[in-house]
Amino acid sequence: MESVTVSQARAALPEILDRVLAGEEVTLTRHGVAVAVVVRPDVLRSRRAEGILQAAAQIGDALDQARHIPISIQPTMSAERADELVAAVRAGRRRRAHN
Repeated sequence: MESVTVSQARAALPEILDRVLAGEEVTLTRHGVAVAVVVRPDVLRSRRAEGILQAAAQIGDALDQARHIPISIQPTMSAERADELVAAVRAGRRRRAHN
């Protein structure tokens, strides 16, 4: 993956886009710090899907483990944790609605 400065990217945007279309990823830097990565949309969707599938597998594993623990000894969830989970679900829905 090549890195280019934001200034270089402004001057060479068509060439960068051609390289991205050919499968390369280009990191944009500002003052030596990576601030963005330009990738093809299908690559981005694939990476997001992988993360979602991994999260779903973890949830499935947690549910399988929970099925073997009697309800009476399972720890309860704090109100704070429940609020965090609800906020995360709502944030995910908002992101999907804007894509």
